[in-house]
Amino acid sequence: MTPVDVRSVTTTREKRTFLTFPWRVYRDDPLWVPPLLPERARDTDPERGAFFNRGEGEFFIAWRDGEPVGTIFAGEDRFSNQQRGRRECVFGFLEYVEDYAVAKALLDRAAAFARERDLNAIWGPFNLNYEDSYGVLVEGRDRPPALLCGHSPPYYQSFMERYGFEPARGDNIALAVDIDPDTRAMQRLSRLAHKVRERRDITVRHVDLDRWEEELDTIHELLNIALAHLPDHIGWHRGALDAVLTPFREHADPELVLFADLDGETVAWFPGIANLNEILIHANGLRYPWDYLKLWWHARKQPECLSIKSVLVLPEYWGSGVAVVLFDEMIRRAAEKGFTWIDCSLTSVDNPNTPELAKRLGCEIYKRYRVYRKYL
Repeated sequence: MTPVDVRSVTTTREKRTFLTFPWRVYRDDPLWVPPLLPERARDTDPERGAFFNRGEGEFFIAWRDGEPVGTIFAGEDRFSNQQRGRRECVFGFLEYVEDYAVAKALLDRAAAFARERDLNAIWGPFNLNYEDSYGVLVEGRDRPPALLCGHSPPYYQSFMERYGFEPARGDNIALAVDIDPDTRAMQRLSRLAHKVRERRDITVRHVDLDRWEEELDTIHELLNIALAHLPDHIGWHRGALDAVLTPFREHADPELVLFADLDGETVAWFPGIANLNEILIHANGLRYPWDYLKLWWHARKQPECLSIKSVLVLPEYWGSGVAVVLFDEMIRRAAEKGFTWIDCSLTSVDNPNTPELAKRLGCEIYKRYRVYRKYL
């Protein structure tokens, strides 16, 4: 068989090949939500991408017989490594045909990138963003992923493990719950929230988009304090947070992006946004001009799912009931706006609070993702 040749992306044409390669892998997969090519082009541009404000990297394509058969990005996130006291190479955009030789060639190139910079491990996959479509899907292929969640073929997991990767941390899980006020779980939630409100003076407010920068500062502080206990937690770079959240500003319903104030302090953040993947799955990544018309057509219908991407509570208020009040308020508002189910994603099984709380409220795990690490 012709050997695999992994080469750096150097031309505009090769960059286009890199960005559109996933269509070769997923063209017959009905669960795949194509990434938006204009956003991918921006994020992977060293002049515009937020990652390149804190690190460097290189894009590669695997070729065989003149045809692309895989892609990978290898990078050094200097900010992350400094925060965690490590020397690791992050990789992402790892896509390949069902051939272990291709996967090995791509990962070997990432390992070589790491060694050239005196880095001692490779870990991922992360696509230049620690919150968007990361990890390998290891469980849950009965429905498309929700907003900011990824999708991958079954053979990705076995190839990663064959290469010698081990889980870098506990799996990240997506949970789902139907919005039905008549269920026992929802009625129990309502009673609990009422008791908490009687005991504590908790104020639930929604985001003020006119004070966007100030609200981002609050979220930034909550993120770096509330998640600091998690293994491998990376302190958020303010620019990276801006890059993740600002694109959703025009799509978000402010009444569903909630904060909780207690004792004169903002102690929790609970953001909900319509699951735009129900629309984007029809838009073909905006690869062609007519895809914009498809996007407009499908955007006329409100998604059925409300996606909740984070539950942040300051550690000193764990056990205060703040999260219960926020869940109750969110479900009430979501029901009034016509949503039928809620996606809670992604949380870590290493988190001692969120998965247990979600299960008590009737949530069930429906997807599981795994991030890997291999020491060199």
